[in-house]
Order: sequence, then C-alpha cells, then structure tokens
Amino acid sequence: MSIDRKVLHLYGVTDRSWLGERTLCEVAEESLKGGVTLLQLREKNMSTDEFIKSAKEIKEVCKKYNVPLIINDNIDVALAVDADGVHIGQDDMPASEARKILGDDKIIGVTARNVKEALKAEKNGADYLGSGAVFGTSTKGNAVKMELSTLKEITSSVGIPVVAIGGINSDNILNLKGTGIAGAAVVSGIYAADDIEKAAFSLYEKVTEIKEG
Repeated sequence: MSIDRKVLHLYGVTDRSWLGERTLCEVAEESLKGGVTLLQLREKNMSTDEFIKSAKEIKEVCKKYNVPLIINDNIDVALAVDADGVHIGQDDMPASEARKILGDDKIIGVTARNVKEALKAEKNGADYLGSGAVFGTSTKGNAVKMELSTLKEITSSVGIPVVAIGGINSDNILNLKGTGIAGAAVVSGIYAADDIEKAAFSLYEKVTEIKEG
C-alpha cells in the first residue's frame, strides 16, 4: 500500500525502560495526546503471548486516537492482533515476504542504513524506510551513527518516504532540516521525558518546522 506521508510525521517507538510507576498504555496515551501520529510497539525481551497481550491493549489506545499501530520485527504478533503493519530490520525477512504474509493493506517499514539497502527495500515493496542512527542512540547497542549526508542520499534515492531515527530529541531535531525526511521516529526523546505529552507536542511542532523549511 502507499502510506500517507502525514502519518509518519511523529513516529513514537515504545520502550519499557523508562516506565517507572506508569503502564505502557498510560505512556502511549500521553504520547498520542501530544501528537504522535504513528506508534510502534517494540518489545525485544517478551514472550509471544505477553507481546500479543500488550499489543492488544496498545491497539485499543491507538484506535481511540485513530493512530496506526506498527509491530516491531514480529509478524506473528502483528497478525494475531490485526495491527496496521510491521517494521522489519535488515536481519529479518525481506519486505516482499512480509507482504505475502500480511497482505496489501498493511504498512511495511524497513530499516535502511545506506542507499543500497534503501533501494532494495523499495524494490521489495516497503512502504517507508527508517534510517539512522542519526544522532547515535542509547536504546540499540549495535546502532552505528549515520552521517546526515547519508540520510540525504537515501531520501533522494527512493520514491518512498523516509523517517529518521536514533537519538532524536528536542535539542537536536532541527539539525535534520534539509534532509528530505517525511518524519522523525523518537524513542527516549518522548518516553524518557517526565512530561511525555509535552515532549511529544514540542517534537511535533519541530518536525513541522523541518518539513516547512
């Protein structure tokens, strides 16, 4: 399917590390109130049953705000909860295989760290790309910092939208001006904040400024 670029404006990626006394549903709802336009549920250390339970709960929150839910890496979970799509990495199955399993009406995002990976993902039917880590990251141990010039090469080499990811926060996000991104995917910049709604709102406004610039 062809994704509406507006949906990628502010892409929230969940992380349980900063929940504290809050539940995942609570922090997800706060971020959606603040302006998150697409939500990815990322659970690396959870059984499939637990992941499905969590995804069902988050899906209800997303429905309330009419925001699509993307499942990270796990196609079985995406199918089980009828999520809006999946995001897959370079070590997972190709987008073309995911498409056969999920069908044409689901969103498929693919991680692309260079032009070669970007072109391959587009050819295989990805709806959007996630590219980074643009400012480094503390949430992924194997993430290598991406030069903004590489990000710009990726956005100009493909016809599908590209979302920047990796260490993005309110202090550095405006450095992404001129890179051609359709939006920003944010983890700690939203979910590690004391006031998640306020952090999301600030980032939403700054992505708007980037795209207008």
